[in-house]
Amino acid sequence: MTYTAQDYKQGTPRWCPGCGDHFFLASLQKAMAEIGIPPYETAVISGIGCSSRLPYYMKTYAMQTIHGRAAAIATGAKVANPYLTIWQVSGDGDGLAIGGNHFIHCLRRNVDINIILLNNRIYGLTKGQYSPTSPRGFVSKSSPFGTVEDPFRPAELAFGARGKFFGRAVATDAPGVMELMKAGQRHKGTSVCEILQHCVIFNDGIYDTVYSSPGRKTNAIYLKHGEKMLFGENNEYGLAQEGFGLKVVKLGENGATIDDVLVHDAHAEDHTLQMKLALMNNEQGFPIALGIIRDVESPTYEACVEQQIEDVKGKASYHNFTELLETNDIWEVK
Repeated sequence: MTYTAQDYKQGTPRWCPGCGDHFFLASLQKAMAEIGIPPYETAVISGIGCSSRLPYYMKTYAMQTIHGRAAAIATGAKVANPYLTIWQVSGDGDGLAIGGNHFIHCLRRNVDINIILLNNRIYGLTKGQYSPTSPRGFVSKSSPFGTVEDPFRPAELAFGARGKFFGRAVATDAPGVMELMKAGQRHKGTSVCEILQHCVIFNDGIYDTVYSSPGRKTNAIYLKHGEKMLFGENNEYGLAQEGFGLKVVKLGENGATIDDVLVHDAHAEDHTLQMKLALMNNEQGFPIALGIIRDVESPTYEACVEQQIEDVKGKASYHNFTELLETNDIWEVK
């Protein structure tokens, strides 16, 4: 059966005009239609926050849980019904603060769910407090003199938890979001898709360098497995190795040629280079990496649990409750 985005839509979104959640929701619904998994075989699960209202606008199974517990509920749902496709939607506060412990253990276990991390570096629903991804010195209602904390970098956290899939897109880049969603769904295991988006009320403009299509051409790089890491208006720039790090080269200048440009390997088990790519930023003169940064195969948690159950059942000397009672010592009480 062929599906359209309309098959996954319901309700009227209640977000501020211009919020990145609007852009992302539309792209997610289109991606789901192209993936083609029926709505009745799909569940969208969230925690608490602006982004966590998203399940209300999906014509699928859906559940808004409590703050920070989306990953725990999603894990339970997947283990109980491995045939269900599950999308977890969390903000940077919901997913990485109170939900941080569930986040890292979900990745460590490699549960086959798709985690969408909508990162606007602020608590929007509770009116503008700093979040785990807000930069040091960030002035907010809860840090009027600037934060004195270093932020989490989602890729660094995901890789440290032994995550096997990490990708990134910008909320306003519909084709980029859709390709990332489809890749995350194809991956067997926990996929983490970081979506860069603005909170137009409390943290507007933080991704201005890549929020428009022209900006992404000069300030971002779209990574594709097996292809040279090129970027720029005419792909005139590339990423090359410099010692144990990276550098930007311009083809034709200072002897730089296409042979100097690195090839992206998203499937490498060693995530050293993938980490360097994920942590690049414009402030240091690098493009922001978009697309699939890491995609490595590994056994999934729920498949291993199912196999373990079958193995134990095969070795058991009993197959029903009566046989279980007769397996050990029996006393007759008169």
